[in-house]
Amino acid sequence: MIIVYILLGLILISAISIFYWLKTKEKSAKREIFHSKEVAYQIIEDAKKEAEKLKKIQIVEGKEEWFKIQNKYEEKINNRQKELNILEKKYNDRVSNMDKRLDMLDRKEQSLQDQDRNLRNRANELEEQKKKIEKLIDEQEIKLQKIAGLSRDEALERLNESLKEKARHNSAKEVKNIVEEAKLFANKKASEIIVSAIQRLAVDYVSDSTVSVVSLPSEDMKGRIIGREGRNIRAFEKASGIDLIIDDTPEAVVLSGFDPVRREIARLALEKLVLDGRIHPGRIEEVIEKTRKEMDDQLVKIGEEACLETNIHNISPNLIKIIGRLKYRTSYGQNILQHSKEAAWIAGIMAAELGLDQQIAKRAGFLHDLGKALDHESEGSHASIGANLARKNGESKIIVNAIAAHHEEVPPESPYAVLVQAADAVSGARPGARREMLESYMKRLEQLEKISNSIEGVHKSYAIQAGREVRVIVDPSVIDDISTTYLSQDIASKIEREVQYPGQIKVTVIRETRNTSVAK
Repeated sequence: MIIVYILLGLILISAISIFYWLKTKEKSAKREIFHSKEVAYQIIEDAKKEAEKLKKIQIVEGKEEWFKIQNKYEEKINNRQKELNILEKKYNDRVSNMDKRLDMLDRKEQSLQDQDRNLRNRANELEEQKKKIEKLIDEQEIKLQKIAGLSRDEALERLNESLKEKARHNSAKEVKNIVEEAKLFANKKASEIIVSAIQRLAVDYVSDSTVSVVSLPSEDMKGRIIGREGRNIRAFEKASGIDLIIDDTPEAVVLSGFDPVRREIARLALEKLVLDGRIHPGRIEEVIEKTRKEMDDQLVKIGEEACLETNIHNISPNLIKIIGRLKYRTSYGQNILQHSKEAAWIAGIMAAELGLDQQIAKRAGFLHDLGKALDHESEGSHASIGANLARKNGESKIIVNAIAAHHEEVPPESPYAVLVQAADAVSGARPGARREMLESYMKRLEQLEKISNSIEGVHKSYAIQAGREVRVIVDPSVIDDISTTYLSQDIASKIEREVQYPGQIKVTVIRETRNTSVAK
């Protein structure tokens, strides 16, 4: 029993100890909770203060931004208002000017009406005077017929013959003075105009070099090329810039255009379309565009091959492509690229003989007709166009001057310019250079001499310089000095009417009087 009581006492003591420990822990926990609440409260207060502070900052920044935006829009509104004020002022000025012009037009109209009325009155007066003068003339004619014993027609005929002879003599005298004055002041300009017109606008070679013929496998292909309601041919002409002519020529169509490169692109594209068989607007545009790109590459290749063949280097890529275009340009049947290469070789040979720089002479001769690749697209002569192209692409002043001066449009500044003139003349003017048959060439020379010899007073004539000049020797007892001027004009006009020829023909009339005496 005692043990039991002891155990119960121990258990009671332990329970009391545990109770007091729990009480202690509870108080400690309450203190910690209270402390935590104070800390949390403090944090909340601090957060509120911070939030209030941030709020004020945001409000200030927002107000500043709003003021900036407001100022910006006010500035725009002010500027717009100024513009409107300026426009309003211009409008008011214009209205005022229109009113003034209307008033002026009204005054002018009134003035014109007055002038018209005066002119009608004046015309009536003149008509009355004309009738009076005609009446007087008739009366005078009757009196003259009675006095002279000639009819009116006979008198007029004699008067006309007298006036013709006098006018012929005076005109010959005047023509001689004009020609002498022209030789002094305008010979170079006249040569420039005539040569440029013949080279660029002569019908003989334009008609031959502005068309290309494309062969067709059958006549049915013409209908496919035309398309429904002509849509294919319209699409082709629009995309290529070349006229497509379909006529009665069997199994062939004609392409017509002044641009030789564009015409060649159209020819190649049409051949591809005919070979492929698929001909419709979309396919036409696709093939032409593809052919155009291929042609650009081909032009560069042609230009590079020409430079390599003539051994001329360091030419600008822009000029190389333009040189390639010369392959498709002709002048009186002569291919310009071939002519340029030939002029380069001739100029180089002459430069070597004279002890000059052969490479400079060849380069100038090679580039002298560069402008002919673009003379249908640009204003001015091909010499000036080529000189500008050469200058823009880094060629030296010597080369530029040689190009510009090869038709004497500007004075030559170096021996190379004179060499290029000579090389151009040798390449283009010699017999056969421009694909002319020897028979037709000889026939033209005979025709020139025959025309000259048919004129009364001509003793003998000679066609020289490959038909570029006719020397006419006249009988001094029949033709006087004044009449030689008229005679040269007469022969030149007759040649222009009856002879087909490239370039120009110079007519020189020679009159010589020889007196011989013998001393004994």
